[in-house]
Amino acid sequence: MTSRAARSEKFGAAEDGGIIRCDACPVLCRIRPGRAGACSRYANDNGVLVRTDPALSLAQAVEENRPVVAFAKAEWDGEVLDPSRVFLTGVGAGTTYPDYKPAPFIVGAVHEGVDTVTVVTEGMFSYCGVKVKIDTDRHLGPEAAPVRVNGEQVGHVTTAEYGSQMLSIGGVRHLTGGSKKEGVVTCETLLKLCAAEPVEMTIDGGHAVVVQAGAAPIVDGVPERRMRVGCGSATIGIFARQWFGHVDEVIVVDDHITGVLTEHQAGKVLGMRPAGIRVRGRRSTPGRYFQVARPGLGWGGTDITDPLEVVESIDPKTAWPGLRLLFTSTTGDHALFCVLDEALKPVQAEMPAAVRAVVERIGENCEPSLCSVVFMAGAGGSLRAGVTENPVLLTQSVAKGETRVTMGGAPVYLWPGGGITVMADVLRMPRNAFGYVPTPAIVAPIEFTMPRGLYERLGGHMAEIVPVQEVLRDLGADLRLETWHPGNPWPFAR
Repeated sequence: MTSRAARSEKFGAAEDGGIIRCDACPVLCRIRPGRAGACSRYANDNGVLVRTDPALSLAQAVEENRPVVAFAKAEWDGEVLDPSRVFLTGVGAGTTYPDYKPAPFIVGAVHEGVDTVTVVTEGMFSYCGVKVKIDTDRHLGPEAAPVRVNGEQVGHVTTAEYGSQMLSIGGVRHLTGGSKKEGVVTCETLLKLCAAEPVEMTIDGGHAVVVQAGAAPIVDGVPERRMRVGCGSATIGIFARQWFGHVDEVIVVDDHITGVLTEHQAGKVLGMRPAGIRVRGRRSTPGRYFQVARPGLGWGGTDITDPLEVVESIDPKTAWPGLRLLFTSTTGDHALFCVLDEALKPVQAEMPAAVRAVVERIGENCEPSLCSVVFMAGAGGSLRAGVTENPVLLTQSVAKGETRVTMGGAPVYLWPGGGITVMADVLRMPRNAFGYVPTPAIVAPIEFTMPRGLYERLGGHMAEIVPVQEVLRDLGADLRLETWHPGNPWPFAR
């Protein structure tokens, strides 16, 4: 039996007129010859159900920095590859719907003398989404504000982190709990984000942002360049000694914590003379101020475009004419040097070279602004049944760290607590690793690797184990080979 016919038996059933009913998902498409199903992942090739994308195997390079030559040739005999260097991923593997079927591939291999099993499948995830980290101090929108694509809500703004804004996109309520259009748009958005494609989003009460994994965010049409070096207080602490002797006061404007050098402990330790300049906002601890302005696209993530607006008062008993005053943002993108005149009014002056050097160093210490996309999903249902007849044993084994979970070969973070809830960086996964079914749900690869003895104790489908050499040979033209991601740990490493 050819590999294509064997796979057809797993994923479909023939009907009259050459039609094949695909049972890879609950939609149960009836596919005519020469046509593909609604998801475009399965097609009817002369009465045989085939995947439109071949299964993906990743191989470690023989020599460092020497890539594996990609191929998909029917005449390949499988002997070219060292099986100990090959890892079959779930990309293109197929699903286990309707749940009770064993995973499409249960692969046996020996690594470093250990007899291992890798259960390879694709999961249909309704309970899934992405967490988006956007490196920017710019105000994107209020916390919990809806995030929209093409007018449909696909997620919401979550907490701001240090130098970054966070979005939560997707989830079962947007995929299946709203209108059909909301589900379709959410599914399309997740697919693009997971494929590292740009997606333009709008945030209620906020701004438009273009998100693309590994690229700089674009806020209201303007690309971001830098993360902040720290909050205003941290910036004071880092660079206080370098400013000492060149300025008499520094105010670092920041949406979260605005710093004032001579009030700050750093200025105190250096013995700096009080400057008598009070900034707006709520004083926290000495030299640290909250809420000096509203969030926005200006200095330090505030709505300030003129830094003098943050000055509430200047004490004539403390300040003096000629006082050298520097305003800067937390990225060094904005800076203004002033000198107090006889009336103690700040007057812009040419910034001394020594002061400018420190401002430039702030920018030098800022990391490039990027977007990060992390796929998050809960593995249950058919996924676990495809591994073992007693799914809770798999969950317990994963929680103990006995069974290693990967997604397209990429490492995952396993959330503590019940279930198998994982997160994976989409940039560490193979390209085009994700698909969809029109329910709608996201299809993503997942693999479970463990010693053969453990797999048997878990109640695994032992009769379905096939040596990796046979799997690779039988796939033939249905196999795609790529080089292992050098940044990912080898799943079989002890």
